[in-house]
Amino acid sequence: MARVGILVVDDEPDILELIRYNLTRNNYDMTGVASGEEAFASVRMSPPDLVVLDLMLPGVDGLEVCRRLKNDARTAGIPVIILSAKGEEADVVTGLELGADDYLTKPFSPRVLLARIKAVLRRQQSQPEAGDAVITHHDLQIHPGRHEVQVASAVVQLTLTEFRILHLLARRPGWVFTRNQILEAAQGDDSSVTTRAVDVHIVALRRKLGPSGDLIETIRGVGYRLQE
Repeated sequence: MARVGILVVDDEPDILELIRYNLTRNNYDMTGVASGEEAFASVRMSPPDLVVLDLMLPGVDGLEVCRRLKNDARTAGIPVIILSAKGEEADVVTGLELGADDYLTKPFSPRVLLARIKAVLRRQQSQPEAGDAVITHHDLQIHPGRHEVQVASAVVQLTLTEFRILHLLARRPGWVFTRNQILEAAQGDDSSVTTRAVDVHIVALRRKLGPSGDLIETIRGVGYRLQE
């Protein structure tokens, strides 16, 4: 079985070596680069299974790297874990809004990073609960088997978490889901992402769906639902 390939983007050599040591001990293949430009070149040459990304990089910063990866159909499905010394709530929210799958602050525990990597990979590999049946709702078409969403026949690029949230809501239009229920379905029990992140993903989802984003209703004090 091929080993999982992880691209780590960080301009601190000591950090790269620490992560390399722990990843290789756990049977991952790691490629380390020190800049955003090198990250793009590496992804083009050999797409990784996951990216661990620092934000404060020379040249193209980590947020721009994340944005480009998630906005390109060829790389949008590659999970991104941001690993940064920038730990303010605004930094975390911005990273999640750009499509990052998780956010870990420095200084960090290598064991925690490994746990986050395993959790994100498990979420990516797991199948949607309701099988492969296509869901059609107003102008939305949701294809679980392909992890694809169309709005008025135009494909919309969503992150894995955004797709899972929309798929959950669309399976039961009119049904109100709490933030905890949405978080559990979209991220898994072992994720450390808080319910605050659900609101961030909903905002991004509405924006990407355009006028159809208005179908997602906020139920104050409870959670969200998709209009019937």
